[in-house]
Amino acid sequence: MEESTRWMIHTSLFLFTFIFLLKITLKKLSKHKNLPPSPPSLPFIGHLHLIKEPLHRSLHKLAQIYGHIFFLRVGTRNMLVVSSPSAVEECLSKNDITFANRTSHTLAGKYLNYNNTALGFSPYGELHRKLRRLTTTELFSTNRLAMFTKVREEEVQLLVKQIFEGCKGELLSKVDLKRKCLELSFNIMLRVISGKRYYGEDAVALEAKEFQILMNEYVELLGNGNLNDCFPILKWIDFQGKKEKMINLMKKMDAFLQKLLDEKRRNWCNDQKNMTLIDVMLDLQQKEPEFYTHEIVKGVVLVILVAGSEPSATTMEWALSLLLNHPETMNKVRAEIDTCVGQDKLVNESDASKLKYLQMVLMETLRLYPPAPLMLPHESSNDCNVCGFDIPKGTMLLVNLWALHRDPNLWKDPTRFVPERFEEGELGGGEIYNMIPFGVGRRSCPGAALAKRFIGHAIGSLIQCFEWERIGDEEIDMNEGIGLTMPKVEPLVALCKPRQVMVEVISNI
Repeated sequence: MEESTRWMIHTSLFLFTFIFLLKITLKKLSKHKNLPPSPPSLPFIGHLHLIKEPLHRSLHKLAQIYGHIFFLRVGTRNMLVVSSPSAVEECLSKNDITFANRTSHTLAGKYLNYNNTALGFSPYGELHRKLRRLTTTELFSTNRLAMFTKVREEEVQLLVKQIFEGCKGELLSKVDLKRKCLELSFNIMLRVISGKRYYGEDAVALEAKEFQILMNEYVELLGNGNLNDCFPILKWIDFQGKKEKMINLMKKMDAFLQKLLDEKRRNWCNDQKNMTLIDVMLDLQQKEPEFYTHEIVKGVVLVILVAGSEPSATTMEWALSLLLNHPETMNKVRAEIDTCVGQDKLVNESDASKLKYLQMVLMETLRLYPPAPLMLPHESSNDCNVCGFDIPKGTMLLVNLWALHRDPNLWKDPTRFVPERFEEGELGGGEIYNMIPFGVGRRSCPGAALAKRFIGHAIGSLIQCFEWERIGDEEIDMNEGIGLTMPKVEPLVALCKPRQVMVEVISNI
């Protein structure tokens, strides 16, 4: 009887609070007479019934009906969805400061990103500007990228050597490319951040596997829709158990990050030429301890490590999948490498950046499979106007890059893999908003240059050194999974053998 009474009280409180918040939301909306087009909604839930997974495809279908700018309401949350160059430009150029905030009051921001102090989730202001300046000057600047060129090239060579040693002479050997790509990108980022590597002969294999599991769960929790954020009352009862999952995950993630910091403190390097990101942050922590708290430092490391590893590995996996399904394109890449680099040395990062056709393959991969099909949500800090429509304060902005990059009004045969389109200058005559795989504006990805450098180099090295084939006659499955970075449903596994002309070069690595 007591349990039944308690349930009734909780239910009544839930309904009362929800209706109260909904009335406030609708009252605010009523002040804005000229909202963007919007589908018919249902009481209480708004447009929730129209949103399906994967979200980028669901929103694309709505855009085909209501246009490239439309308005949704999910519970108490207002959403603006855009997928045209003009709308993106108005939001992230004309109204860049207004939309510079991240979505507020989310469970992911609070429990997975050190209470919204990590770079990707920090509100726009002094904190964000300092963190952004730190990453652009200390990690992704031209000088810093050049300083760590040797690290990236060493890791790519080690990957080539590992695959070579796993090959069985003239026979085709099976390679788990998803795992290899993730190990490569993770090692590169970890060496830049801490000077340590986790995969390979001198690596800590068990710790690496444990953290890989944590990172996969982290990205999954970030990418999955969370009704608690749209219906705040649900946070009281931890609907779907998301809050508990995030808290438990972050305890383990925090312990890993703390261990990295403790190791670096014991072996702190203040040599400017060899300082890792953690060394730089420990130095700043001594100078400004009130700002660079332990949580701030760990938040930066967390975001750089996850955002620099998983999306890059996924992009490599998509690129190699596309090339395996288009062997004539792979042969053109290999021919370009043989002509421009030769067969007596391994392609290096500088070589790869000059290989025009290889770079077109990378651009076409980023067009079809951007690192994140939806940009991380922004939020309007004030009322504003976008494309002639009134947008209320507190509206979540979703930019559908997947739809933008496949718009038939912008791209010829938009769903086809055609690297040559960039040779013909199809990028809208220089219109930067036609294709923005790393975002644009104040919240654009600061690591875009780094990602392009080592992804192009890695793909070029694998094609130069090995012959690649699909397992069986069927094409590689290109279906998209659900997640923040749009993973492949079927992890990429392929067959390979060393190219005879490259065996001696690889053997000398």
